[in-house]
Order: sequence, then C-alpha cells, then structure tokens
Amino acid sequence: MANYQDSVSDVFHALADPTRCAIVCALVGGAQTVSSLAAPFDMALPSFMKHVTVLERSGLIRTSKAGRTRTCELVPETLSQAEQWLAEQRAVWEARSDRMVDFVERLHQEEQTHAGKRR
Repeated sequence: MANYQDSVSDVFHALADPTRCAIVCALVGGAQTVSSLAAPFDMALPSFMKHVTVLERSGLIRTSKAGRTRTCELVPETLSQAEQWLAEQRAVWEARSDRMVDFVERLHQEEQTHAGKRR
C-alpha cells in the first residue's frame, strides 16, 4: 500500500508543474523527440531535461535513445493509477457527504419535533 501511495504521490508531484503537464499533454498524441517537445519552451535543453527526468522517474513517461535522438512516450497505465486513486478518494468523500446530509436532515427533523411540542 505504501508503494502505491508513493507512486501516486510521485505522479501528482510530476504533474504539479505546468511545463511537465504540457509535456504530458503533448505526448497524448504519440511519442515525440525531446527536441520537438522542448521547442515551445523558452528554456535551455538541460533545464528541459530535468522536467523529462521527473516525468520519467514518476513513471508517467518512458524514454528511449537511438543514436543522438531521445524519444519520449506516455505511459498511460501510470495515469490510470492516479485516476483510480482519485476515484477512491471521491467515493470516500461522497460517502462522508451522504452521512453529513443524513445527519443534518435528522437533526432538522428533531428540531421541528421539539419545536412542535413547545407550542
């Protein structure tokens, strides 16, 4: 369980940066070279590679090298794990919310019952 939490935490850390989010969005259409991914960003290639490294360590992307060309591709399974975690959290909060609604409705009924007895 801790390993699962760590991997999800790594994914959210990686996605917390707008540059890395943009890289992930660009890779939705398919694998791309680092050079083509870096082109829209106003930063040096070594700085851009730090973003690639964070994404790769989180498991969101994988890279391969052929000669001098490094290619990045998205790993959709990792995004699915984060999505599953979010769905689990949503279910927990919705259950808590439902219990809160029940409590408030019950409290309101009790108040009305007590107010009717005072008249």
